[in-house]
Amino acid sequence: MATLHSLALASPVSHHLLQPRSSSGIVSWAAVHRSAKSLFNGLPLHLPRLRVAPLRQNSHGSIIMMVKPTIQFIQGTDEQTVPDVRLTKSRDGTNGMAIFRFDQPSVFDSSGEVGDITGFYMIDEEGVLQSVDVNAKFVNGRPAGIEAKYVMRTPRDWDRFMRFMERYSNANGLQFIKK
Repeated sequence: MATLHSLALASPVSHHLLQPRSSSGIVSWAAVHRSAKSLFNGLPLHLPRLRVAPLRQNSHGSIIMMVKPTIQFIQGTDEQTVPDVRLTKSRDGTNGMAIFRFDQPSVFDSSGEVGDITGFYMIDEEGVLQSVDVNAKFVNGRPAGIEAKYVMRTPRDWDRFMRFMERYSNANGLQFIKK
């Protein structure tokens, strides 16, 4: 939807339809006309009102766009397989490790067309967590799975990872089971 929205704002027709408005320093776009003349055949062109996804504003005054939490092995290609995740944490709580196991990941289906596996990327609204500790498992010469490790060296790294996992688990129906 963001791509379509961007294309609509870049079209020559949109310059006649949208006019910038500012309130409290933030520029927003508001529809001015509901129709415009088409350059193709002179018939009226009826355009729906733009629907902008709600944005959150943090305490610093900057706007945060909501991003669906995803995992990628090839940048730009989301992994569709939901992993089994195991967590370990040191006794003093200063560091830990997350081990992700993917059985038959979808990256094997598209890696020949899209590119090579370049790492392990966990993406959410706060940014990207990444690791290069990625190992593929092969059975009878065919790819069968991937194991990726993400090491957390500080309590801050652990907290950031847990925020990602909470978002990712909510989006993919995972639940935490303590063993």
